[in-house]
Amino acid sequence: MDAKYRIDTEANRQFLHEISESLLAFGRRFPAPDGSSYYLGDDGTPWKDRNRETWITSRMVHVYSIGTMLGDPGSEELMQAGMKGLTGALHDQKNGGWYAGLTPEGGILPTKQCYAHAFVILAASSALLAGCPGAKELLDEALALYDLRFWNEEEGLSCDTWNTEFTELSDYRGLNANMHTVEAFLAAADALGDETYRVRAGRIIGHVLGWAEGNGWRTPEHYTKEWKSDLTCNIEKPDDPFKPYGATPGHGIEWARLVTQWALSSFTGTVDVNAADDRSRLSAESKASADDRRLLPAESKASADDQRFLSAAESLYDRAIRDAWNADGAPGICYTTDWNGTPVVHDRMHWTLAEAINTSAVLYHVTGKERYAEDYSAFMRYLDEYVLDHENGSWYHQLDRQNQVIGTVWPGKSDLYHALQATLIPYEKPEMSIAAAIHEKNMR
Repeated sequence: MDAKYRIDTEANRQFLHEISESLLAFGRRFPAPDGSSYYLGDDGTPWKDRNRETWITSRMVHVYSIGTMLGDPGSEELMQAGMKGLTGALHDQKNGGWYAGLTPEGGILPTKQCYAHAFVILAASSALLAGCPGAKELLDEALALYDLRFWNEEEGLSCDTWNTEFTELSDYRGLNANMHTVEAFLAAADALGDETYRVRAGRIIGHVLGWAEGNGWRTPEHYTKEWKSDLTCNIEKPDDPFKPYGATPGHGIEWARLVTQWALSSFTGTVDVNAADDRSRLSAESKASADDRRLLPAESKASADDQRFLSAAESLYDRAIRDAWNADGAPGICYTTDWNGTPVVHDRMHWTLAEAINTSAVLYHVTGKERYAEDYSAFMRYLDEYVLDHENGSWYHQLDRQNQVIGTVWPGKSDLYHALQATLIPYEKPEMSIAAAIHEKNMR
């Protein structure tokens, strides 16, 4: 195995560093004049005939906030450009919150999405750590709006979609938005030192692990408003980019890393926090809902809790890899499977590979198990041979089952979020959000 694919080698670190620099260079044309993000084409050219969406803009603010902290020339200006979009054109001054996006002509895309609002929180958290003017105000507003409109304190979960005026709430409930809420809450907790949001992330995780464990570690994605799983959702449109039918192995992999991050930051004391009382609430909350969240600990004792949640994270990861990696005679991770683990959509999405790189590295560093290092090497080789665009830059966003580039679900190269994180997370602290880890390193 080439040394550049092996974890903890200087060659691998250099390989990831080169990819990171290339990604930051690739995305520099994302800002529209109003600060919202263009969807990027195959060579980084903005596709100006597509909608400019809030979730993409937020991701690019997050990316270039990290770039700013990494010392990348030009990243600070790009971070500020995206912030202009989030505080201006994409922000609903009348009803509060953020539009789903804007049309090419500047019209408003209807609905208010939990998914997009979670990414606004992530973007503001990263921009705050990067020292961006206005980031603290944006973060405060985004959290207050999220608390008011999306977070359900009684359920310990978030709803999904409102109409633009926040007068009608969709009956759909989903885990994709809740997964990115966990990511955003952990980022906010790290950026602000407010453990309220880490506790909330743990409540979501408790639900998800209970549902996953009861379904062979294939996590149901779609639910009714009563949080009853809908296992046939979108069976007629199985490759939907946000609500695909069946199990999504990439999400199982991503959940595994987030569970690990949350557990390590909640129970080992490795993150500097200022709200111990909020942390102690977790054991009381877990006792109160033991039937729903039976994997949550009864007491916050580091060794037992770490092992319990690490075991759950490994189960999520292992199931996803067994079901979807090299599952159809060719390398790659299939997009979806049915509830027996048989691939349904064989296409390979770049984000799934990015999460596999992240999680295999984290699990190796946390557990020391060699099989995760072997997986990491295999994923890195696959990245280099199939997914990296060595000519135009960035990563191909979608390949078919023969690993040929296609664009039926994800044409072009919309943003840099998953890919950039995969160049950084493998060597940063697993208990910290990626922007917080880089910020801490800069403060040493």
